[in-house]
Amino acid sequence: MSFIRPEAQATLMQWREALLGILILLLGAWWMSDSGILRWVGIAVTLGGAALFYIGYQRARFRVGKGGPGVVTVDEGQVSYFGPLSGGMVAIDDLAMVVLDPSQTPPVWILQQPRQADVMIPVNAEGAELLFDAFAALPGIRTEFMLSALKADRTQPVVIWAKPVTRLH
Repeated sequence: MSFIRPEAQATLMQWREALLGILILLLGAWWMSDSGILRWVGIAVTLGGAALFYIGYQRARFRVGKGGPGVVTVDEGQVSYFGPLSGGMVAIDDLAMVVLDPSQTPPVWILQQPRQADVMIPVNAEGAELLFDAFAALPGIRTEFMLSALKADRTQPVVIWAKPVTRLH
């Protein structure tokens, strides 16, 4: 028996890292009000809490819901999607492009790799929040652009990230 409504529990779970960051930040601020060595520990704890809040805020914005079709797993640099109608696997190092297609219902991440079929992952698939860390590992990705594109009301696909092209001359 839970004393928290399911909607409130879902909101708390979505923002869990940000809330923990606020608690750690407040603890650090309280320790900073003391004198001596605890003040210096409080400064470090406050900075850590602020960093955790910022990361948690980004992750919470990336989570758009649950209950979508399929399951996403990320294991040792490989993204796997197992859906009711399609699926596939992509190595993070082999990715050529990440596209967000909001015109589909639900919106989908399209992971493109050379000489392979595209892997289309609904943004609300079970485990889709794991894609945040996988995408964050891509060189040169603009996280804020990705998060704003996810929340924007668009009808055309948006290229979130493309592998940089190396030119000899």
